[in-house]
Amino acid sequence: MTSTPLVLRNVERVYRGEAGDLPILRGADLTLRAGEIVALVAPSGAGKSTLLHVAGLLDRPDSGSVLVDGQDAGSLPDSGRTAVRRDTIGFVYQFHHLLGEFTALENVVLPQMIAGRPRWAAVAHAQALLAAFGLSARVDHLPGKLSGGEQQRVAIARALANGPKVLLADEPTGNLDVATAATVFEELLAIVRGQGLAALIATHNPELAGRMDRIVTLRNGLIVPA
Repeated sequence: MTSTPLVLRNVERVYRGEAGDLPILRGADLTLRAGEIVALVAPSGAGKSTLLHVAGLLDRPDSGSVLVDGQDAGSLPDSGRTAVRRDTIGFVYQFHHLLGEFTALENVVLPQMIAGRPRWAAVAHAQALLAAFGLSARVDHLPGKLSGGEQQRVAIARALANGPKVLLADEPTGNLDVATAATVFEELLAIVRGQGLAALIATHNPELAGRMDRIVTLRNGLIVPA
């Protein structure tokens, strides 16, 4: 593992539509170091989700480089990008996107098995992750039987299941009430720091942003200190 698991170099992303080209990223640069948690705070429409999608290899930049664990992953074929995402990057979204027909445990087991981990090992690891979020008594519950905070805890555990080196989160507590958001966020920070991940977390909440190591924003398509 490199000391800089995620590096964006001069990344540009332009959306093209009938009304013309709309530049979103105009040469964005960012370095995430192992063990560093960075807050991404910017107004709606500034391009936070676009930046996270490019950084997470869900979207290709129009130009520039996306280096994941030292590898220029932005130019890989789709199969290579999928492998890097699966093995190196964890995602957490504002809405949990859990599979409703599977239990909490199964939601955390499935991505591990897709990555090739034996079921017994995947189950043991999922149980440990869910226990870290205080969900040992809820592992057999379907998402519909969990509270909003519990659902998001499961989603975070799922994002961490394959031992990513980079965690990307888009408003991970934005759909929760203030008290629950603060608790879930504290648990997220503790686990991310404990595992030494590089994390980029988009949030509108200045108090939550202030708990991270540094804060950046998007201004005119560039990443700058907030």
